[in-house]
Amino acid sequence: MRVTAKVDYAVRAMVELVGAEATSPRKAEHISQAQDIPVRFLLNILSELKLAKLVESRRGADGGYWLARPPADISVADVIRAVEGPLADVHGEPPELLVYRPPAQPLRDVWLAARAALRRILEQVSLADVASGSLPPQVDRELDQPGAWERR
Repeated sequence: MRVTAKVDYAVRAMVELVGAEATSPRKAEHISQAQDIPVRFLLNILSELKLAKLVESRRGADGGYWLARPPADISVADVIRAVEGPLADVHGEPPELLVYRPPAQPLRDVWLAARAALRRILEQVSLADVASGSLPPQVDRELDQPGAWERR
């Protein structure tokens, strides 16, 4: 899986919003400085997150952004889907709709299994988990697997 700058920035911005409420929203400039995200790029990302109903905003001197739902109810997968679309498409198609000719026929199942593996982690890790530094046990189990820390 390749994590784009957009996904990385979106997740970091969302984690930065954990704890912000409608009564004390965070300005885009504050999020930008706190997470070293270019402000123009961040504003576009926040716009997409707002369309996905993951953040809310208010204009004005007391304005800014806050999470639309509790951080425990927003997964990393939710954020990725909001800014990039489905977790695992192949040429823009869902893997379950792919039809390959033999001998490549089993490749569809490989893509489906890869999507399932991504979901197993990304749908289980919430913004609250990341913000608290207390990740679900399945993350630790994956990190303990041989080769988990090696780039290949």
